[in-house]
Amino acid sequence: MPGTRKLGRDTAHRIAMLRGMVTFLLENGKIETTVTRAKEVRSLTEKMITLAQENNLHNQRMALSFITKEDVTHKLFSEIAPKYADRKGGYTRITRIGPRRGDAAEMAIIELI
Repeated sequence: MPGTRKLGRDTAHRIAMLRGMVTFLLENGKIETTVTRAKEVRSLTEKMITLAQENNLHNQRMALSFITKEDVTHKLFSEIAPKYADRKGGYTRITRIGPRRGDAAEMAIIELI
């Protein structure tokens, strides 16, 4: 598991939350979340895109074991990874958008470049 941030959750809940967020980011292209969650999602998303750059059965199964939707995995290997074929990293961008109303948590938008 990348990073050491626990995000106030136990291990199973944290992994499930991050899997869902990575799937949603790859599906829609951008999400709005807190800065600390965005940093964790960035790490995992970039690992998935790097994995998908070599399109073989083993890598597809590795990605499918983490990404929760089969059609998102197909999109990752057929559309997203070929777009970043000439890049070595830095597939996502985190933009801070200010504090959240209510609890003043620092919010950010994470998006695919």
